[in-house]
This record gives sequence, structure tokens and C-alpha cells, in this order.
Amino acid sequence: MKKLFKLILNTIPRPILIRLSIVIRPILAFLLKGSRFTDPIDGKSFRMFLPYGYGTQRNNVLSPSTLSLERHRLLWLYLKNETDFFTAPKKVLHFAPEQEFYKRFKKQSNLDYTTTDLFSPLADVKADICNLPFEDNSYDIILCNHVLEHIPDDTKAMQELYRVLKPGGMGIFQIPQDLSREVTFSDDSITDEKERAKIFGQYDHVRVYGRDYFDKLRSIGFKVDEVDYTKTIAPELVEKYCLAKGEIIPVCYK
Repeated sequence: MKKLFKLILNTIPRPILIRLSIVIRPILAFLLKGSRFTDPIDGKSFRMFLPYGYGTQRNNVLSPSTLSLERHRLLWLYLKNETDFFTAPKKVLHFAPEQEFYKRFKKQSNLDYTTTDLFSPLADVKADICNLPFEDNSYDIILCNHVLEHIPDDTKAMQELYRVLKPGGMGIFQIPQDLSREVTFSDDSITDEKERAKIFGQYDHVRVYGRDYFDKLRSIGFKVDEVDYTKTIAPELVEKYCLAKGEIIPVCYK
């Protein structure tokens, strides 16, 4: 199953995978039912989670029911336990909406919820993150997760995120990050897709963010809390929810 899943991930375009997942998810959830791991997004439990990753795959990370990864489950727990996202009226802008969140957020009566992306079939507004069609100070919450590593001019993208966030608003901008690396690395001369995947972690990534990511956000104007949320969760639940211990959530305020 692991080899087949890797082949599917690396050969089928993501928009098609999103559509196929509607059919695949209930089958996977039925076949892998158990009690070892639990997806906190829907509360369902399984004997194993699926492997995931480009190149080197991580075991027990992809939920069979929601298709969430570690970062999605961590974000869900943070929003649920530490914010009023699920209860207070909020105007929300969600970039590259993850399917494990899309329908759930769309159904929330407290949210005025807009999705945006250049290519995603789940986007309400097709837009370039570096040139957004939204007015200044428009949104209470912005979710933009695992997007900036794809954007050549991430400075401009961050400026646009800051521009459309309301004063006092909150943004969560997760990225794949190498916390052992002090300085972000990029090299536009690397054009071979296999080499880019090897160096940047994925063929369509343009950099590897280091610890300086948070200071770059601060230089744009954001107040940034570097939240190591797994530290607040019991170790047995970190394992049960298949979270990535030590992953930092960048919680940004204007």
C-alpha cells in the first residue's frame, strides 16, 4: 500500500487528487478502522494512519477519514482550544483551502468565510497572493498555510497579507520549516525538479525556511507569537493524534 500511495501522490495532479479523495476517503476509513490513532478533527479512530511525503515518506501521518496531516490536526486543536474561531463572528480569508477544513468552516454560521487561490477548485476567488483583489483591513482572521514556500516574492505576499488583515486581526501562516537552520535558504539556479525536491523538500518549493522566518514576518509589521503548541498537549495525545512534536505555529497579529 505504501508504494502505491507514493506513486499516486507523485504522479496525479493535486486538483485531481482533491476530487478523487471524495470517493477514496470512506473506503480508506472503513478498511483502517481501529483504536490506536485518532483524528481530532472528526473524532474517528484507526489502527494506522497512512504514510505521506514527497521522496522520503513519513509513516502514520495522513488521516484516512479527513486526509489531514500533522499540521492540520495541530492547527485544529489550537483553533478549537485557544481561540474563539468556532464561536465568535469572524470574517475569514483562507488561502489554498485544505479539504479537511473547507466544508467544516463553510458550514459555520459564525464565519463570513472566503477561500482564495490561483488554482484550487475549492477557491471562491481566484487571486494572486502578491496582488490581492481585497480592500485594506478587510479580514479578522487569515489562514495561509504551506503557501509562502511556493511564492518567489514572499515579501510582497506577506505585505499583502498584512494589508488585508484588520487591525487587531489574527493570521496563521504555517510553513515547512527547518528549525535547525538559522537562515532561510533559496537558490533560483536550481531548476531540475528532482534536485529541487531533494533540496527544498518538494519540486515546487522555492526555499527552505529557517528560524529567521518569524523575524521576517515581524519586519513586515506583524506581532508574531511562536507557539510550540505540542508542549501544552499530553505526550500520549501527541502520539494518539499523530502530531509533529515541536512544530511551531506562527500566530501573527496586526
